[in-house]
Amino acid sequence: MAAAVREQRIIFAGTPEFAAHCLTALIDAGLNVVAVYTQPDRVAGRGQKLQMSPVKQLAQTHALPVFQPESLKKDAAAVAQLRELNADLMIVVAYGLLLPVTVLEAPRLGCINVHASLLPRWRGAAPIQRAVLAGDAESGVCIMRMEAGLDTGPVYHRVVTPLEPNETGGSLHDRLAVLGAQALLEALPGVCDGSRQPEIQDDALATYAHKLTKDEARIDWTQPAASIERQIRAFNPWPVAHTTLDDAALRIWEAEADAAALPFSVPPGTVISADKTGIHVATGDGVLRITRLQPPGKKPMTAADYRNARQVDGVRFG
Repeated sequence: MAAAVREQRIIFAGTPEFAAHCLTALIDAGLNVVAVYTQPDRVAGRGQKLQMSPVKQLAQTHALPVFQPESLKKDAAAVAQLRELNADLMIVVAYGLLLPVTVLEAPRLGCINVHASLLPRWRGAAPIQRAVLAGDAESGVCIMRMEAGLDTGPVYHRVVTPLEPNETGGSLHDRLAVLGAQALLEALPGVCDGSRQPEIQDDALATYAHKLTKDEARIDWTQPAASIERQIRAFNPWPVAHTTLDDAALRIWEAEADAAALPFSVPPGTVISADKTGIHVATGDGVLRITRLQPPGKKPMTAADYRNARQVDGVRFG
């Protein structure tokens, strides 16, 4: 990394594991991270205990100053504190808090963002899962200059990766986390010395990646098998696609679509056969073969193991 980059005073803002990859890259490159911003500790898990974000845990391991304001939009004192850091650049990765213009303009070089999509496609909160759900052929990471709009700023650098046929939200997340850290280090020298000029986004091509909800993870068996398969892959590992059987919830972790016509007419959601390869379910168009699922109170299991535990031939999922 160029000496000019190492001299910059950098604020890092991020919260989840995806962001921690980028912070690790900055630390390993010997850059001058003067402060880390992350969301306040939240209660989580069955014990409902306060848990630190992955970014905070990493920052504390390296003795970096950590700031956790509830808001930067409504807390003038927090903004003043940030300005007093006299940063040259602020790097934002999945921080989860809105940044007002007063923060965006505070660092000498402004703020840049590592965004997990090929902007302007999939601006917003859940670009990784939306790409899988939509059946996109490719995804990637953009290094963007932040402005007041939601992911509307010009793009300094982009890295593209194809989606695999069996891509899940989890597998794409993990790959983009690594690519995002690499792309950030590639872009920083040009951002800092002004040699890398950002490309304006075409707003006419923008799509929005709305936040995920558990409700949209419920399977609608009248949809085509291919669409349901993408839903299952996109929402693995969260919020996990689900259906019901005898009023009990079943989480569906893995499945494969078969576009072949149904051998006979049955209502969507009906199990037409089950064998060691999986549970074959009629859909609105084609057959879905469930290969891994999770009954209530149990761990995920193969469809073959589930079939051994109960009779499923002819049952109908809700």
